[in-house]
Amino acid sequence: MLKLIIRRLLIAIPQLIGISLITFALIQLTPGNFFDTLKLDPQISQQTIERYEKLYRLNSPFWEQYGAWLWNFIQGDLGHSFFYNVPVAKIISSRLFNTFILSLAGFLFTWSVALPLGVWAAVRRNRLSDRLVQFFSHMALSSPSFLYAMLLLFIFSRIGGLPLGGMHSAHYDDLSFLGKSFDLLRHLVIPMLAISIGSIGALQRIMRGNMLEVMRQQYVLTARAKGLPENCVIYKHALRNAINPMVTLLGYEFSALLSGAALVEIIYSWPGLGSLMLTAVRSKDLYLVMASMMMGGILILIGNLLADILLAFVDPRIRYD
Repeated sequence: MLKLIIRRLLIAIPQLIGISLITFALIQLTPGNFFDTLKLDPQISQQTIERYEKLYRLNSPFWEQYGAWLWNFIQGDLGHSFFYNVPVAKIISSRLFNTFILSLAGFLFTWSVALPLGVWAAVRRNRLSDRLVQFFSHMALSSPSFLYAMLLLFIFSRIGGLPLGGMHSAHYDDLSFLGKSFDLLRHLVIPMLAISIGSIGALQRIMRGNMLEVMRQQYVLTARAKGLPENCVIYKHALRNAINPMVTLLGYEFSALLSGAALVEIIYSWPGLGSLMLTAVRSKDLYLVMASMMMGGILILIGNLLADILLAFVDPRIRYD
């Protein structure tokens, strides 16, 4: 296992370089840069714009710009945000916790609902309850999360009871610790549901398919022939093998924890990284886009590595030799 970890970490280095190079190239291939919009402002002199372009090497050749950014990134310097006029590390750190809270809540809610629902539907295959679950799963998969965000916004605007936007109430600073926690949870409910509905439909179908495949195996028939209780057959024998592919999928889900749902965050005015990334791309904020992409790439690599390690512990048949 130690050799696997070292090998994957060494392989991750050229992978991250490839991600950064492609992202940097795509940004450079698009016409113009952030300072082109400043040229339309008569209050900003041409000398000021030229000084900034020289400072950030925007007029230098591509490889020189990329090499300077890569060297600074290795040293831990993420650069300076053009749009917000603050260091990139500072603006990301201010939004990091907000997106993490929203994504983690959606992640936990999705998996805690989808896995039991998939097992429950597989055990009741082709019954009315199973058909209803599959119908609603198709409905959940057929629409994007921002549509559910708008529908939930409309529904709760009618029935009330929950805040429709933002992360905190106006009197948040005057509340106690328990009051602040409860206020955050109330603001979290609707956006969490919006980003979870589609994922629940997808994961439920995958889990149901895994369970149905495993329940046709010979060892499950043998366990039933021995007279074991059905709950023991399902949850001790079948579920343990059916959940293995879900562990691999868990690694990809880990990378989404900090990516957020940009449109959902915008609809609910949630101050997270998703809306920040969208703003950075639209304004061609080079260093902010690069930092966000590198964060996502690192999380994907870490998530896949953790999934492989966890899979080896869950399934003793797997050995990384």
